[in-house]
Amino acid sequence: MLNREGDTHLYLQISEVIKSRILAELSPGDLVISEAGIQREFKVARTTARRAIRVLRNQGLVHTRQGEGTFVNAPGQSGPLNRRAPFYRHIADEIRERIKGGELLPRCSIPSEVTLVREYGAARETVRRAIALLRDQGWVYSVPHRGSYVAPEEQWPLG
Repeated sequence: MLNREGDTHLYLQISEVIKSRILAELSPGDLVISEAGIQREFKVARTTARRAIRVLRNQGLVHTRQGEGTFVNAPGQSGPLNRRAPFYRHIADEIRERIKGGELLPRCSIPSEVTLVREYGAARETVRRAIALLRDQGWVYSVPHRGSYVAPEEQWPLG
């Protein structure tokens, strides 16, 4: 796939591969492969991965939100879309709706941090903030070294 002996820098070749994926497979707002993912897939250094993402950002195809990842831009969009709430609140809102909808049951564990990081394409700290918010609101409780669990229904906040 990559021509490591050619006259075109690897980061430019990688940016072209990712650009073709964006145009063929992804929609505005979708998460783009991470720097770590680029490193693994293309077997390149972190600086090479960063340069590839920078090229896409400079072309206006993607934007990066610190701690969350790199996302596909809508046509004509040059930066992140304005959201009413931070990403961790979005994650917390979805988990709360899963609890209220009966998908996540009282006294049963919620998905692990690792699972939520994968599911939302978010940084671990973003997921931790979402769980902390749910804990502060009374939707979940945490047991050290075991995980977080849905609070008993009688302890749920009103509303």
